[in-house]
Amino acid sequence: MIGPEETGIRRRPFMVAAIAVTASAILAICLAASRSVAAGPEATPSPHAIEYLPSISDLMIATIQPRHERLWQAEQDGNWQLAAYELGNLRGAFDRLGRAHPSVHDISFPDMITSVTAQPFKELNSAIQSKDGTGFAKAYADLTAACNSCHQALGHSEVEVRIPNRTSTSDLNANSPTRN
Repeated sequence: MIGPEETGIRRRPFMVAAIAVTASAILAICLAASRSVAAGPEATPSPHAIEYLPSISDLMIATIQPRHERLWQAEQDGNWQLAAYELGNLRGAFDRLGRAHPSVHDISFPDMITSVTAQPFKELNSAIQSKDGTGFAKAYADLTAACNSCHQALGHSEVEVRIPNRTSTSDLNANSPTRN
């Protein structure tokens, strides 16, 4: 015969499981409800947000300039893998800039970008692949000069890009290996 104490012991695992299942269900319902509230009207972009297009200047400052600097810093640190990565990011950023702004002053902006960056990008890639600091310095200087020629052609000669001459103030920790 099973006594009352043994019946209570058998019910405990069932009770614990039932409580756990109930708590999980309540938590899931609360999470689903909070997501549906968060996905309400705020999740649908307003017509003004859809119409917003960052200016060329905004994109230059937010995407091109930091990548230009990080590319230089990676080479300075001898981190060729990061330099290759940043060169790819810089190419991609210029590509997106050209797609976002297909023409400037009735000039094809993507064509203009390609005409001034293609050769320096090719030379930078070659220098990075061969870990050639001297070749990198020349190609980086050529890219910087190309950027400035584009600024001048668009009537923004006051915007002068320079080769960095300081250590990076970036918050990026790239775990740089020793210089090769």
